[in-house]
Amino acid sequence: MDVRLGAALLRVPSLLCLVHAMARIGAEQEVENLSGLSTSPEKDIFVVRDNGTTCLMAEFAAKLMVPYDVSASNYVDLITEEAEIPLARGADVRGKCGTTESELQVSWLDKVYTLKLYFVKESHNTTKRQEAVWKMNKIQFVYDSSERTYFRDAVNPGKHTANSHHLSALLTPAGKSYECQAQQTISLITSDHQRTVTLLLSEVRIQPFDISADFVFSEEHKCPVDEREQLEETLPLILGLILGLMIVITICIYHIHHKLTANQVQLPRDRSQYKHMG
Repeated sequence: MDVRLGAALLRVPSLLCLVHAMARIGAEQEVENLSGLSTSPEKDIFVVRDNGTTCLMAEFAAKLMVPYDVSASNYVDLITEEAEIPLARGADVRGKCGTTESELQVSWLDKVYTLKLYFVKESHNTTKRQEAVWKMNKIQFVYDSSERTYFRDAVNPGKHTANSHHLSALLTPAGKSYECQAQQTISLITSDHQRTVTLLLSEVRIQPFDISADFVFSEEHKCPVDEREQLEETLPLILGLILGLMIVITICIYHIHHKLTANQVQLPRDRSQYKHMG
């Protein structure tokens, strides 16, 4: 009897650890799809929460271009078509947050299509010192070419997986969110190395680490394309202001010079007129 009681007591810590682990897993999987709040019909909003606080936020519009084979009219040759698969509203979302690793998984059309984004935070060497940065280091797309919405009469239909290779995208200083309105293209290679799937991302705002306020992005780190476009938009305005300022300065100098010249005594050029002076 005492032996059984002792064995039962020994199991209690193990059960508590199991319950704690299950609670942690549940917390990691707490996600929200807020795409209905988006002002853009093509942009989705996803939030991952850990212990009641936001640990990952992502806003983006995504579209995948997937090549596949169909039979030619002679039923002998093959023709390559391209399926254009947008990320659907109301997609199922899963996520996981960590200190140095986070991930976001989005599935739609009864999980026929699944897009997985992986993020990592690490130290980055600069010319002066080491600084912490985060980046997207892996993308995986799982799809089924037997699905009829986007694939029409595919030859040898079935499930496929496409992965990124040596990816280092969205490089951002730690504590900041990444923002890029311009479209970005990322290539994924299928597991049989026969096809290249293209992921098109636009209207991106992502932060997978160090979110200080609930449901609020930290200060943005803009992509180089957006910064260049912003400079191209503001440069004509700056040049116009400089030109306008130069014109005003020129007019002011002219008026001052004209006033000073008008106040000076005009000496007669004809010497015979000097006798009338004074």
